[in-house]
Amino acid sequence: MKISARNKLKGTVRGVTRGEAIANELDVAGQRLVASITVEAVDDLGLAEGSNVTAVIKASDVMLATD
Repeated sequence: MKISARNKLKGTVRGVTRGEAIANELDVAGQRLVASITVEAVDDLGLAEGSNVTAVIKASDVMLATD
């Protein structure tokens, strides 16, 4: 699949927590990243601990902070 987004990070699923929305913990180059997706999406993608994934980050949803 091709996608126009340029903010992509390859990672590995470190855990899947089921609930109303799903929090998937990913490991991206040693950094923790959490993505919230629906239960249906987890099932459709076949996500499980150890799955290799690409996190696509929508630039309008990125926040920055300074000290």
